[in-house]
Amino acid sequence: MMEESIKVITEKVQAHNQFIDLVMMEMRKVIVGQRYMLDRLMIGLLTEGHILMEGVPGLAKTLSVNTLAASLDMEFKRIQFTPDLLPADILGTMIYNQKEGSFEPKKGPVFANLVLTDEINRAPAKVQSALLESMQEKQVTIGDQTYKLPNPFLVLATQNPIEQEGTYRLPEAQIDRFMLKLNVKYPTKSEERNIMDRMTEGNRVQPKPVANPEDIFKSRAVVDEIYVDERIRNYIIDLVFATREPGEHGLPDLADLIDYGASPRASIALMTAAKAHAFLRGRGYVIPEDIKAVGFDVLRHRLSLTFEAEAENISTDEIIQNLFDHIEVP
Repeated sequence: MMEESIKVITEKVQAHNQFIDLVMMEMRKVIVGQRYMLDRLMIGLLTEGHILMEGVPGLAKTLSVNTLAASLDMEFKRIQFTPDLLPADILGTMIYNQKEGSFEPKKGPVFANLVLTDEINRAPAKVQSALLESMQEKQVTIGDQTYKLPNPFLVLATQNPIEQEGTYRLPEAQIDRFMLKLNVKYPTKSEERNIMDRMTEGNRVQPKPVANPEDIFKSRAVVDEIYVDERIRNYIIDLVFATREPGEHGLPDLADLIDYGASPRASIALMTAAKAHAFLRGRGYVIPEDIKAVGFDVLRHRLSLTFEAEAENISTDEIIQNLFDHIEVP
């Protein structure tokens, strides 16, 4: 009976994920390489999970999000975060209408399907926290009125890992609200040659809509149905609890390296992201490889390391790799 239901779900997945290939093909007309980033952007859309992208300038982060919006016929807005930015610059404010003699709302750039906040750590905490309600509740309060944000709604934030002068560290409460944190890498030599040729020959392609938000809504319903076995669920819990109590999970060496472990949001994010990863691979069930594929992106910003770990130049990715190496796979 279970095998039959999994087969039915897999058939549903394969019927609904065909638009993904069309979107990826359209995006590859503009973007060279960066398969990992494009893959994670789709996972974010399928799970309503906000994404934090870390990487040096020039790696096509902004271009990728803009191209994704165009391919899915969605509204895209970009906000450049600067030290003098105000919360009203993001959310909107009340404007006095002289003709009517009353105040009326002027909605900010956050009212879009895909919102790219460039260099989010350039603005102070008051501005960063202005995104909290919109990210968590999918709504914005302007004056005494609350307005629903468009659906789908996704915040994609970027930050530069090198330049720290004049930046403000993201509050823990906000960074935990990003489902994934991506480390965007440099392209390969052949990819960079392709980028150079494409961008200097004047034949840039404008992406066209090949799908629409309705495809995303239908796919989200199918992603929710994807089967996750009890052993996989326990594997997720073991991984998350090993970040909090490493000694009790056979990893005593990590106890002095992890200050705070992952929050319960990590368990939820691992489950939902793994389902979306299985959906992209055409499967109606989650396997341990799905957890490992998204595990680094889900956990790397949720672990707080001790001074000892920082002194020894131990990264969160090394600790996560240690977890995957030692926690028993079902």
